[in-house]
Amino acid sequence: MISSNGAGAVSRPRGRLSRRSLLGAAAFGLAAPAILRSGPAFAAYPDRPLRIVVANSPGGPSDIIARIVAAAMQERMGGTVFVENKGGGGSNIGMGLVARAEPDGTTILLATSAYVVNPSLYDTLPYDPFKDFSPICELATSPNVFAVKPDLGVSTMKEFVALAKQNPAKFNVSTPPVGTTPQLEAEVLKVREGLSGMATIVFAGGGEALQALLGGTVQLSSGVLAPAHPYIKSGTIKGLAVTGERRWHDLPDIPTMAEAGFPDFVFETYTALLAPAGTSPEFVRKLETETLAILAKPETREKLMRTGFEVQARTGKQHMERVAREVPMFRDIITKAGIKVKS
Repeated sequence: MISSNGAGAVSRPRGRLSRRSLLGAAAFGLAAPAILRSGPAFAAYPDRPLRIVVANSPGGPSDIIARIVAAAMQERMGGTVFVENKGGGGSNIGMGLVARAEPDGTTILLATSAYVVNPSLYDTLPYDPFKDFSPICELATSPNVFAVKPDLGVSTMKEFVALAKQNPAKFNVSTPPVGTTPQLEAEVLKVREGLSGMATIVFAGGGEALQALLGGTVQLSSGVLAPAHPYIKSGTIKGLAVTGERRWHDLPDIPTMAEAGFPDFVFETYTALLAPAGTSPEFVRKLETETLAILAKPETREKLMRTGFEVQARTGKQHMERVAREVPMFRDIITKAGIKVKS
């Protein structure tokens, strides 16, 4: 649980710096050169099954997009593609697992914004965001959404804040893991609006955080739009505001946070594919080409849009440009909000 001053009381893996941090992989987006090492000969997908590791629990936004991409990739390229969820540790467990995986073309990571946030939250990480991975491509982004149950009796973010201020200790907000953009935005909201007494309940994944709202455990949910989207459309929950730069195309009645009276409040969650550093550059380029082709299909774009994602379809190099830009950006946000993760 996050304490009232934004500090966390969650455990974190005491991993060492990745052993690949000394391998000299090219930083800022260039696929790392193949590295001679002991182990089986390189035999990449589709000759062998491809595992897409999602560093969050099933049912959340990253899991949804991983399964959409995995199915499309298998259909386009043949072979077998499967998704494996490795949640926990603020996504560090799954990211560290792929950072240490054999770079043999059988394991890749579906990363979220935690990839660029965690370097500022944790003193020790099991991965280096610039050295331990070869970027494949960026997939899509999704705005986040603040949502409540209709029976709470509020219709806007301003109304919720006013209600919560009457007795903050009676209110809870659920979020995905520490370091995700929904968790960060919840803490920023609390700091800005004087709601330090409202507890943040952190879950292993976005699906579980949303279930807490549906089950009445919390009064406010801060999460990625994708898993909340069908519940908002059905009226089961009420979206108070989205945190993107513009309103979502099929939820025109939900304002942005800026429109709701909260300026400079843009938080989005992105997703990207990365391979362990040392993976064959030819294999990385092939996956980049094939995945970008999948994302260019109107049916894929429509499917992702229906589940709350907006396709970005950026190259691996462009993704690493984002990494270089957002690592310091989130460091500044975390510092100003006074968010710390304590062991």
